Formats: sequence, structure tokens, C-alpha cells
Amino acid sequence: MDAIKFAERMLALLDRGSFVATYKYAVLLGLMDLCMEHTSRTGAPPDFVTTRELAEKVLELYWPHTTPFSAGGQPKILKQTTGSQTVILKSIVKFRDQLTSPANSPHAARLEDPAGFERLVQKVEWTLILMPLPRVQVVGKQEDRILYDIHWDLGIERQKRIVTRYQQQKPSPFDNRILFRPRVAGFLTMLSGLLRPLIHREWAAMVARINKLEESQLETFLFGASRSQLASVRPHLRELQDNRCFYCESPLDRSVEVDHFIPWSRYPDDGIENLVVSHKKCNNKKRDFLAATGHLAKWAERNSIESGAAASLEQIAETARWERHRERTLGVARAIYYRLPPETRLWRQEDEFEPLEPRTVRAVLEQSV
Repeated sequence: MDAIKFAERMLALLDRGSFVATYKYAVLLGLMDLCMEHTSRTGAPPDFVTTRELAEKVLELYWPHTTPFSAGGQPKILKQTTGSQTVILKSIVKFRDQLTSPANSPHAARLEDPAGFERLVQKVEWTLILMPLPRVQVVGKQEDRILYDIHWDLGIERQKRIVTRYQQQKPSPFDNRILFRPRVAGFLTMLSGLLRPLIHREWAAMVARINKLEESQLETFLFGASRSQLASVRPHLRELQDNRCFYCESPLDRSVEVDHFIPWSRYPDDGIENLVVSHKKCNNKKRDFLAATGHLAKWAERNSIESGAAASLEQIAETARWERHRERTLGVARAIYYRLPPETRLWRQEDEFEPLEPRTVRAVLEQSV
């Protein structure tokens, strides 16, 4: 199977008429993100991910959806199923309501209530094991295992005890691996730039239809970056960069913006290692383009554990209670840059681009530790 045939079969899985909740979108996005995060230094994708890893990723995806949406009427949490609200959303809402202070991210919530957050992750994991994972690869009434193999089926509900023992870290025969079919992890990584916006649109369209809203209102609300939250780390990053723009290196003025070095549209990463500050003009010019090799080398060096900046980033994250996951961010950078077509042009400054130099890019990211 080549990438085109794989993409065609993925489109069949995305048929919105074949399921009644948004779980399938969350599972597909979660698997794709994990493939990118676990890309090795040499560019190899993972052979498998675990149900625990997928649960944490799905929780991250649904977290912003539990913020009430206002469309001219009373703000409400949007339904994501044609029946009663999904178990995962209800569980997140219940957990957030019990917190003593608002938590704008799973990372902040984990810091406030570690035990409660662990119970939430386990609830999400069990829900994925029980429902979507055995059903995602069903087209019509036929199962088509194009993505992964798992060691359980719909009868797992009768064996909840062995899953509970596994989650309690007790001896259990439950195998939590989601084993990718041959070449699938590579395809998911290679096609992420095309599949992500498609899945976002399909997901937003389904939520709009269920809630009787205009689709155009929802995609940014469900999947956009929160600029207001980024403002809290802006002064710290500005100090780290000696009050200079990350891209043009000239002194910063009042129009300072926090930029996602790996563009949010390619992979939603608010981790501190993915954030830089720049002039508004530079940020607007870069937009969703990938940065040129010189910028990439400087960014990778800043994030290296051997650099002085790494300790500063850790301090910023601790002070601002901000998430950080350096290895995950580097894995995503490798997943994206290693698989760029040879004719790709990378943004350098203003309206200037430079040709991709695959060997140089690979050398920069392979050396990053």
C-alpha cells in the first residue's frame, strides 16, 4: 500500500455517516500526533503507542472543548454526540468544576490536583479501550484494519477487572499496546499536514450539525491557539532573548508577539520549547511557513539540554506553571522537517525564502539532545 491508497482508505474511515460521536476524530488525531512526537533522531516512526499515551493525548484534544461556547445566546458546552453528552467530555467537565481555581490547560490541572487528574486519565483510557478503539476501523458494517491491531475486542467490557489491575500497576494479562500496521505510522506522519485540517473541518462540521450552529463559528473555537494564555510567558521569553526578535534579531518594540516556532496549523504545541517572541511584522510574514535552516539551528541549540537557555526555559515554565516537553517537541520537528519534499522552500525573512537542504536540516536535528 502506498501513501495515496492509504489516504483514500483514511477518507473512508472519516465518513461522518458511520458514527454518532466525535471520538473517531479524536482517536485519529491522537494517533497521528503520537506518531510525530515519537519520531526518533533518525526519523523512524514508532511501532506502537499505548492506550495510556493515547488517553492523555485525547484528553488534551477535548480539554478546550469543555469551555462554554457563546453564539449570541447562553454560553454552553457543545454536545459532541447525537445522544447524551460523551463520557469523556462529561468526565472532564466534572473534574474541572471540582478545581478550586480555573485550569486553562491539562498541565495546570495536573499541578493543582495530581490524584484527581490521574483518575481522569484512567477514566478516559478505559473509555477509549471500551468504545472507540475496537470500532474506529469499521467502514459500514465491515472492519478494515488499516491502522492498527489491538489485543482485545468489544467483549472487553466483561473483562474490566484485568484493565483495572493494569491501571493499578498490578499483574495483569492486559496488553495496552496499539500496534501500527506496516508503514502506517510513517504514512500518518507524512500526511499529517493534509489530514489534520481535514479532520478538524470534519469534526467541526459534526459538532455544528449536532448543535445546530454555523460551521464557520466553530473551527477556531475548537482547535485554535489561545493567544490570551500565551501573553503570560511573553515577558519571560523576551528577557531570555535579550529583548531581540528571534527571527530578525533586531531590538523588540511594543508590537511583540509569541510565535509557535513549529506552526500551530502543523501541530498544536504550546510547550515552552516551541515558543519564541518576535516582532509582529516578522510573525505575520512567517505565518504558517516552516522556518529556514538558520532559524532551526538556533532554535534547536536553544532547546538543547547542554545550553544555558534550557535551564532558563525550565525556570520560565516553573514560574508560569507552563507545560514543557522538549523531547516531544523535537520529535515533531524531526517528523515534519525530515519528510519535506526536496522542492520545499523555507521562510527566512520578510518575503524571502530559501531552498530546503535536507542534509543540513537532518544534521541539525540529529545532533539535538
